[in-house]
Amino acid sequence: MKYNFDESVERRGTGCVKWDALPPCPVEHSLQPENHNDIIPLWVADMDFAVAPAIQEAIRERAAHPVFGYAHVQDDYYEAVIDWFRRRHRWTISRESILYTTGVVPAMSVVIKALARPGERVLFLSPDYNCFFSSIRNNGCLLGETPLVWNESVGRFEIDWTDFEAQCTDSKTTLFLLCNPHNPTGRVWTRDELQRMADICHRHRVQVVSDEIHCELVMPGHVFTPMALIDADAVVMNSPSKSFNIAGLTMANIICSDPDKRALIDRAININEVCDVNVFGPVAVKAAYNGGAEWLDALNCYLFENYKALSQYIDQHLPSLRVMPLEGTYLVWVDCRGLSTDVDTLCNRLLSEGGVWVNPGTMYGPETGKGFIRINIACPRTQLMEGLRRIRKVIETQER
Repeated sequence: MKYNFDESVERRGTGCVKWDALPPCPVEHSLQPENHNDIIPLWVADMDFAVAPAIQEAIRERAAHPVFGYAHVQDDYYEAVIDWFRRRHRWTISRESILYTTGVVPAMSVVIKALARPGERVLFLSPDYNCFFSSIRNNGCLLGETPLVWNESVGRFEIDWTDFEAQCTDSKTTLFLLCNPHNPTGRVWTRDELQRMADICHRHRVQVVSDEIHCELVMPGHVFTPMALIDADAVVMNSPSKSFNIAGLTMANIICSDPDKRALIDRAININEVCDVNVFGPVAVKAAYNGGAEWLDALNCYLFENYKALSQYIDQHLPSLRVMPLEGTYLVWVDCRGLSTDVDTLCNRLLSEGGVWVNPGTMYGPETGKGFIRINIACPRTQLMEGLRRIRKVIETQER
């Protein structure tokens, strides 16, 4: 079956964050778009593609029933999750290991609440997804940032292993929060890297927690490995919300094989009152996992072509920028350190003068994100290319 990812789906006026929650343009620049309808949003991790037909059909069928009461997550939900990861990733998950909640960010917060005490340090790789910072702080824990470093010889970001182990050696560090695949750098960690992370953490009694929400979004030549296949004690958080574009249906899973830790997490889920999901969430997850594989494969092919188109355009027209290799996710990390301005100012100008919205790297690390921007390429190619043309126009005007 063929899927039309080039189709433009009008999302304005549907109450979506990406298109309807746009901030006002900064007033200090004069070439502002006439209104928000002119803005191309390439920021938040949300795709502009119609969801898989299997999901649309399942939601329509459920919506035809006139009652939307409290949802009961049934056995076929767990079977769909277990079967998917067994088929797709050769990971066998036991039924009792699965706890569901309303999203991966709430999952992250409850796992930190359950497994780390206030005042303890939570280690993570920086730059990193901005909610890592807030979830750690909101639970009264300390930020333990270990910087990723660019290895020119292999052309990718890598872990500073000396710093990583030094931070794990610190008795205050009790939990390591991993983003796998990594947002925003686009790394898909290899088995060897995951093994080394796990070995160091075990050596220093640091609990591994892995956010794997982007696990299905992997570019050709790369293979996603669940952390639980490397470290059976790891706590894993995942959801089809990113890969199948169903974030608004609020459903995620926490996989924990240890019954004692799982009991603590389950208690934290109820303390934080993120135990009730909406009636469409389980329906969408089952449809995605049971009938969405072909659509997902086609999506990844389209995203890879978008990435190649972006890379080629920037290489040809914006030589001061450098596109980082995209191994996974649909979020491209772009090095802007060749420009004369900082990225926060650049992003404001792109929005106000060019009508295109991207994220400054400082969102993902005030120091480690300096000089970078993040571009969401999960949209029809015509939209992406128009956004790039606008970026080019602003930068060329700025750099004269």
